[in-house]
Amino acid sequence: MKAIRQIGSLAFVLGLFVTIFAGVPWHVVTTDDPPVPPWLQIAVFCLLGGILVVLVTLALEQKISKMPAEALVSAEPDGRVLLLNSAEVPGRQASEVLGVVQGHTVFAIWLGKDLSAIVRLILGGELTEYTEMMGRARTAATNRMIAQAVELGADAIINVRYMTTSVVGSAAELLAYGTAVKLSE
Repeated sequence: MKAIRQIGSLAFVLGLFVTIFAGVPWHVVTTDDPPVPPWLQIAVFCLLGGILVVLVTLALEQKISKMPAEALVSAEPDGRVLLLNSAEVPGRQASEVLGVVQGHTVFAIWLGKDLSAIVRLILGGELTEYTEMMGRARTAATNRMIAQAVELGADAIINVRYMTTSVVGSAAELLAYGTAVKLSE
């Protein structure tokens, strides 16, 4: 079902761009109201058909399964650096504070998935397109933060926090940060 929806989204995007960037200039240049050429008819049908395919597949998905979409499983840290959102590690002491480490990313989804999310706003339900995007962004930011801590020789990152902001349209910025520390034995 997801593959069919992606095909519909792609048809919509292609039809939209051909109609806007080729069809509109063609109509402006030609005179005397000529018949619409087949390539422009196909582009308009792709645009409208793509929207219809996305609507139908989302409605079917929602009807078939009332269960919420499975949570995106994020990649587990490799164990080199312990991550905690507390100020201390239970049973261990921080022997040295190495400083603040951070991971940063900006993620966006392509127009086709954005269309799916807009339709889902109308029909209701979880915006899985954005959930997946933010899950990938969180994983990327966390991995970058861990890499920075490994470079410093850290054993743990304490006070781990996440911050997100909207950048533009469907793009979101995600920042992961914390304090890198060395632990006593």
